[in-house]
Amino acid sequence: MNPTDTDTLPGLLDRQAAWVDNYRLDLRVSEQGVVVSVGDGIAWISGLPSAAMDEVLVLDDGSQAMVFDLNQGLLGAILLRDTAKLTSGTLVRRAEQALSIPVGNVMLGRVVDPLGLPLDGLAPLAHNGHQRLERNSPAIIARDFVQRPLYTGIKIVDALVPVGKGQRQLIIGDEGLGRSALGIDAVINQHDQNVYCVYALIGQKRSTVVNTIQILKEHGALDYTCVVVAEASALPGLKHLAPYAACAIAEYWMERGHDTLVVYDDLSTHARTYRELSLLLRRPPGREAYPGDIFSIHAGLLERSTCLNTAHGGGSMTALPIVETQQGDIASYIPTNLISITDGQIYLDADLFAAGFRPAIDIARSVSRIGGRAQHPAIKAEAGRMKLDYLQFLELEVFTRFGTKLDAAMEKPLRRGRLLREILKQDRLAPLPITSQMAWLVAFNDGLLDAFEPEKVSTQLEQLYLHVSESDLALEDSRDKWSQSVAEWF
Repeated sequence: MNPTDTDTLPGLLDRQAAWVDNYRLDLRVSEQGVVVSVGDGIAWISGLPSAAMDEVLVLDDGSQAMVFDLNQGLLGAILLRDTAKLTSGTLVRRAEQALSIPVGNVMLGRVVDPLGLPLDGLAPLAHNGHQRLERNSPAIIARDFVQRPLYTGIKIVDALVPVGKGQRQLIIGDEGLGRSALGIDAVINQHDQNVYCVYALIGQKRSTVVNTIQILKEHGALDYTCVVVAEASALPGLKHLAPYAACAIAEYWMERGHDTLVVYDDLSTHARTYRELSLLLRRPPGREAYPGDIFSIHAGLLERSTCLNTAHGGGSMTALPIVETQQGDIASYIPTNLISITDGQIYLDADLFAAGFRPAIDIARSVSRIGGRAQHPAIKAEAGRMKLDYLQFLELEVFTRFGTKLDAAMEKPLRRGRLLREILKQDRLAPLPITSQMAWLVAFNDGLLDAFEPEKVSTQLEQLYLHVSESDLALEDSRDKWSQSVAEWF
């Protein structure tokens, strides 16, 4: 209370008495902890009895951590930022908030870390909101059936193993077989499809990160894509949070009615990172030394991918998680977990890759549990029994390798099977529009390609695709119009 020049002594005393009566003692009590030990991306902290799981902690040296393990009198935290000054004895305070990341359209075209900090050298994000990394998946009453197609531009996938908007389709195979190439092609194919994409690079080498970003930029895909990066040299805590950050960014768009696509590259590295953190935190190991909750960790992440009904905006989040196998063993712990969580898998085979069949997708082991419900009716009608016929051809071809004589009736399906195998080959970074895929399906089913040798059919198809791109054909046109237009070109 400051006296003024006009105050009289009685008036000043009255004001002072009123100020004393209205005064409230407001004590601010804050908890303070101290770092007991630190190393390998983990900090053990004493104190902070009110700290909660996944709460952000601020350290006096400028570091940042997140509560990851609660014990009596001691808590374990994963480091999100660290400095050279971080050592035992450093004071720790609660931020009293959960970890979140900037969201919104400002994320399009940007390369960020799992905390939302830019890695592309551009200006800081002028975001208009945050989204928590850890959230519950949408309620059942908010979900809708997956029935709208998401085209990847890959012939063998869109025709035989279709993916729908809101689906979780696993990409599985050994290292070096083109798993990441499938995810990148799917992102590139969303150009002009009004689909926002998020690509999460988890524990990848810096050369791989730079190459992926460069490919997306060269094909114009970075304009509608956000890349979340936690490279191999990053702290284990950042690698663990990378897929959650990517999911949160896409989830914001989905809740506002947009269709989104998230590629997790890859969840095998994420599982190994979680195992490393868990063992450092002294959690009991289970199968293959993974902690017992690794299944629920991935299930909770992928359950957030869904298709919302119109009452909740009608948006969708399609997930393409990538997982690595060793020597083609899909029965190991992490692959079997993810196979049981997702709605199907695209399996890449080393023998097919070595034989020159690219993309090396093994149709016999690949499946989409959504199937034809996620295909356009025209594509569904043309693809029809194609997968079954192709599998029968592969079984029949085995007998020819042993010199078995076949009658004339078997020669035609063998020839058409070899022709189809050549048609399904496709170069990477060359996704096809769905109208071009409709054209080859019509041409194949009408027998217009039977006269060509399998080795020369790719040249004819390129010219057919050019013819279709210059025409005004659409999937909604009648089968007769498609058949007539394709036949006229031949």
